Amino acid sequence: MDKNESFIAAIKGSEGTIFKIASVYADGAEDRNDLVQEINYQLWRSFDTFNQKSSVNTWIYRVAMNVAIYHLKAAKKRVPTVSIDDQLMHSRETEQDEEAARWTLLKQSIEALNLLDKGIVILYLEDKSYEEIAEIVGISVSNVGTKLSRIKEKLKQQLNNQL
Repeated sequence: MDKNESFIAAIKGSEGTIFKIASVYADGAEDRNDLVQEINYQLWRSFDTFNQKSSVNTWIYRVAMNVAIYHLKAAKKRVPTVSIDDQLMHSRETEQDEEAARWTLLKQSIEALNLLDKGIVILYLEDKSYEEIAEIVGISVSNVGTKLSRIKEKLKQQLNNQL
């Protein structure tokens, strides 16, 4: 399998992961699509340097999260705008049922977390083991457990206050 085929296979296998990371770190559909494209571009640029010390999925997570965090920091420097998509989403949310409203509250609570905690929650929701999360984020396994426990408690409090 040549480089192009290997890269395409790796990206195809991680499309959902890349999309989820972009969804959490981007505002609106257009911004999310731009972030997905930027993540794929950065993955391509660094594909030659992937040394296979970790799995391809771990490497993709790490690159995607780093690109997303950089994108988020750069976005904070830009002039804020409200897209039509955001307005449409807001109007649709008022028509959604209770389960969809809870999902929206959870997403908002996750978005309010700091960058590291947000990344840990995404990985946890992807059913990654504590060891995988530790490797991707660059902290110890015991620290992952401690952080997840605190994050869960914080999210529970936020959701109870909003309900």
